[in-house]
Amino acid sequence: MRTTAQNSTASPPVEGGGRYRAKDRGPMPAAGSRVRDYLELIRPEHWIKNIVVFAGPAAGLKLASTAAIPSVLLTFVVFCLAASAGYAFNDVIDRRADENHPTKRNRPVAGGRISPAAALCISAALIGVATAISLIWLPRGVTVVLLCYATMVALYTIWLKSRIILDVIIVAIGFVLRALAGALAVGVPTSEWLVACVFTLCLFMGFGKRRCEIAMIGNVEELGEHRRTLVRYTPDLLNHLITVSAGIAVITFLLYTLDSSGHPSPFRKQHLFFTLPLVIYGIFRFAMLTELGLYTGPTEIVLKDRATLWTVILWTACAMVVAYQGLLFGPGGLEGLLNLPPRM
Repeated sequence: MRTTAQNSTASPPVEGGGRYRAKDRGPMPAAGSRVRDYLELIRPEHWIKNIVVFAGPAAGLKLASTAAIPSVLLTFVVFCLAASAGYAFNDVIDRRADENHPTKRNRPVAGGRISPAAALCISAALIGVATAISLIWLPRGVTVVLLCYATMVALYTIWLKSRIILDVIIVAIGFVLRALAGALAVGVPTSEWLVACVFTLCLFMGFGKRRCEIAMIGNVEELGEHRRTLVRYTPDLLNHLITVSAGIAVITFLLYTLDSSGHPSPFRKQHLFFTLPLVIYGIFRFAMLTELGLYTGPTEIVLKDRATLWTVILWTACAMVVAYQGLLFGPGGLEGLLNLPPRM
């Protein structure tokens, strides 16, 4: 009798992708819980990645123009919507693999709290709204870049993510497209240095993300179940790729600050050279944190590691002062403020 009583109070089995029948499971989840599931699906905390759309306008000194700011903000919004559409689509495609990940198994699609069909409808709606906003209020070039980005994300999710090294290159190109869209939104010429800096830095962070995943999963047998390329991305290989890409990123930044050929810069970019200690510290700390297994990727490192976050904030503040020094300190800029002799 005691055993029968225990069995009668056991939890009912899961039916239909994680949904219970109402008469077996009691009341449906609270509205707040459902909202949290949908927010987790579109991942607004990852929208910070789209801040790269401000790079071109900032370098072109357009952020001081009230006429350009609405276009930049709208570009940021449409790429946030497109990114969320990609996350929802990815969660549907990867729901089986996510079940074997220590943290991703809690995602709403993998956990059965949102059906794959509903997630696909949300993804289609988000990309549709992003495209409509871009067509109505933004230059046509932004729409073209947005559609290229969405297509590339879809191809990456379905096929390209299984190609070692190419998967990280595609992710880095996605950030380059964001930067390009920001420049097109305000009519700023696209600098080859902007492309090079964004691409090399994102390449470094992409390999760092793979290293985070290996460190977090730990069990070699489960790597292939989560992401097929992780079986071939050994820790030694990733450490080598991270080292090489970090060096390329730093050198590219130095060449950008010291090069005087090509497109003339609208500000004294050579002053960015003095932010080099912040750049090196941020890159080295990020590389160190990727091996600890405490974070799922770059976004979590930047948002949760206080030293990394403050490094990013401080470098951004210094870069904005350098870029807008003429507006802040007059025609002489920082050199005039410090009463330095003119550069020959």
